[in-house]
Amino acid sequence: MNKKLILMVVAVMLAAIALAGCGSEKKEAGTTGDPEPSDKATTSGAADPAPSESKGAGLKIGMATDGGGVNDKSFNQGAWEGLQKLAEETGVTVKYLESKTDSDYIPNLNTFVKDDYSLTWGIGFLFVDAMKTIAEQNPDAKLAIIDNVVEASNVESVTFAENEGSFLVGVVAGLTTKSNKIGFVGGMEIPVIKKFEAGFAAGVAAVNPDAKVLINYVGDFNKPDIGKQQAATMYNDGADIIFQAAGSSGNGVFTEALDRFKSGGKVWVIGVDKDQSLEFGDDVTLTSMMKGVEAAVLKVSKDVIDGKFEGGKIVELGLKDNGVGLPAVNKNVPDEVLAKVEEFKAKIISGEIVVPKEPAAK
Repeated sequence: MNKKLILMVVAVMLAAIALAGCGSEKKEAGTTGDPEPSDKATTSGAADPAPSESKGAGLKIGMATDGGGVNDKSFNQGAWEGLQKLAEETGVTVKYLESKTDSDYIPNLNTFVKDDYSLTWGIGFLFVDAMKTIAEQNPDAKLAIIDNVVEASNVESVTFAENEGSFLVGVVAGLTTKSNKIGFVGGMEIPVIKKFEAGFAAGVAAVNPDAKVLINYVGDFNKPDIGKQQAATMYNDGADIIFQAAGSSGNGVFTEALDRFKSGGKVWVIGVDKDQSLEFGDDVTLTSMMKGVEAAVLKVSKDVIDGKFEGGKIVELGLKDNGVGLPAVNKNVPDEVLAKVEEFKAKIISGEIVVPKEPAAK
């Protein structure tokens, strides 16, 4: 074979190898898809499955958010991040639908059930009635809810001891305040948010009985402009720390604090559900009261994949379960304050301190 012919054969072989390589390329698992429009005033996002050999391949898990939306920097976002992680680990297909109003709850849940999803999540306290309805109408569907309890044989309910974690950030606030005025901005006056308020006020009082806690509610989880206004009022009244438990409305509290910081002021915000210093920075974030929403969604969803789903089960995660608490890193909280937090944490876990779930009568 002459030299010219040999070169031609080699070139053809290299070209064939290159084409085969291109054809075998796989799409990365768990990537977020583009939002899809819906006639129910919702937005959906999907994560693509991993290669077909993964244990979750062929299964689908969906979640419906409340009005705060999937990018609320809070518990909806945490739940979606849990499902995205699940997609990466197992190859399951995951998707969300955003609810703009409570009238979207049933249609959104029903969309997943009718499309034969392996598990359908309702993220938030307000889903309770819609979840009951869907559970009764679809006894074979597997359903789960965060922050409320649905007593049905096909629903697993996950709640948190928000009052316990809020007590600890109340300790931080009570030991940090210089003005002895501390604010609390809640989303809606519902039992789960009242648990935040009750625990926070009790924690402040435990270490600083002279401090006054100012209380206000936005009335909605998706009104950051009102959250900002309420924060401005509290800061103007002398509060130097505000704990927000208000979903997307609480983002407005951070915006007000950041505006003041840019103008030379120094006020603090205590975040909620996630370590919100990662989103809003250390200049205004004192600490956060974290809830293990991501971990809870991940665990229950994995149980479905493993055939271990327990319909009718009710779980409450508190300090003893590491279901609530402070972030691992607290750059703005002195060591002596963190030591005091650990003291109170131990007393709560042992039962020496029982944290109230409802605010004290005024």
